[in-house]
Amino acid sequence: MIFDFLNCQLFSWQFLFSTITQFSVNTNYLCPMRENLSTWNDTIVALATAPGLGAIAVIRLSGSKAIEITASVFSKKSILNQPSHTVHFGKLMNGQEVIDEVVVSIYRAPKSYTGEEVVEISCHGAPLIQDSILQLMIHAGARMAKPGEFTQRAFLNGKLDLTQAEAVADLIASNTEAARKTALHNLKGGFSTDLYVMREKLIKFSALIELELDFSQEDVAFANKNELEVLVQQLQVRTQELLDSFKLGNVIKNGVQVAIVGKPNAGKSTLLNALLNENRALVSEIPGTTRDTVEEYLNIQGVLFKLIDTAGIRSSTTDSIEQMGIEKSKGKILGADIVIALFDINDPNVIAQVEIWKTEVGSDKLLLVGNKKDLLHDNIILADTSLKEVLFISAKEKENIQALEDLLFQKVVGDGIQKEGTIITNARHVASLKKLLLALNDVETGLQHNVTGDLLALDIRQALHYLGTITGQITNEDQLDFIFSKFCIGK
Repeated sequence: MIFDFLNCQLFSWQFLFSTITQFSVNTNYLCPMRENLSTWNDTIVALATAPGLGAIAVIRLSGSKAIEITASVFSKKSILNQPSHTVHFGKLMNGQEVIDEVVVSIYRAPKSYTGEEVVEISCHGAPLIQDSILQLMIHAGARMAKPGEFTQRAFLNGKLDLTQAEAVADLIASNTEAARKTALHNLKGGFSTDLYVMREKLIKFSALIELELDFSQEDVAFANKNELEVLVQQLQVRTQELLDSFKLGNVIKNGVQVAIVGKPNAGKSTLLNALLNENRALVSEIPGTTRDTVEEYLNIQGVLFKLIDTAGIRSSTTDSIEQMGIEKSKGKILGADIVIALFDINDPNVIAQVEIWKTEVGSDKLLLVGNKKDLLHDNIILADTSLKEVLFISAKEKENIQALEDLLFQKVVGDGIQKEGTIITNARHVASLKKLLLALNDVETGLQHNVTGDLLALDIRQALHYLGTITGQITNEDQLDFIFSKFCIGK
């Protein structure tokens, strides 16, 4: 009996090792589509630099015949047998006609961006030359690449996971320093590392639980349920942290809408000009000068703020055009992330105005700003405790404008950008993380109610599934086409 039990245990650990290996290494186990999707044999070509006139343009080819196609129209020594990461100068020929003098860079598989044979042709940047070379390569056997197809091939060939591939598009589209840093963090695998750590820990417990099912008649336990519950709670916390970071991530990626609102002649347009440091909005002493919204962007510490100067809001006006502007202003208040409620501190009803703004807008997105400090003769109002939340400025004299910028940044971002770690910027990731959190909650509930191992294993597999949808280990062709269609051609 002892001998049989030891043999059983030896077989169990061998089975366990093979199960964990299968989960951890074989990505096709979780993504049966991946093997089929990666069997592309054609060669693609596209302009990798921005279209239009420039000093230099880069045309990229990728595929099994990329080097062969280029060699067939290259005038100098054959590049067919040249090593990877070498550069060659020569001419591209269309028969006897010289198209351009170019520099050809060779990257052999798998040491390339796509994992395939890649050629990059640096040519002169005239649009006519770019088009002539593209047509030459297509005639020689390549086809035009679809949007994002180079990065899609990099994903299919295992050079990037899906979060890294999406970070490529984010990096290209980044228009602030914060957006660039966040995209670069994810491109380097920061987000992927978080997910893989979570996945590997779940896989080990899943393998142990399924092993118990295979030996249910032996009444042996391989998985420590207490340790699993602690792990699940840790993963719940981490998943929630990632979800919470999306608020900041959305700000970094898409910017912040800031509506500047207040009564006519409160100084809204003057404030907009002061923030932009230019005379963008028309300023006048005549009430109701601003009839429509004026929108401009301001970069504060790497975050983009969309400033919206609105028409002055007052309860009575006989001007129908002004009334339309007031209604539009109210709509901007509803859609704004931050509302700067600007008022003239010399107005005798200033305290009542502050209370109205607090009620109508709410403290979460309200910034109370008292303007025309330079015209104030009685400083008692500055010490009024009911106005302790108000920032007093002079838009005309640009007094405390920097303090307002700092307050805007602090209210929206805080110190989140300075912290190390992953910031979620993609709505697709948020949807999968929410489902992951629900699956983890199911695992925790199952552990607390001591459910059977088969049900517990099913819940863990569900959690693994949602992790896989983020990284691309579980996907389908339609989903990939949708994701990469948003890329630019040539990347």
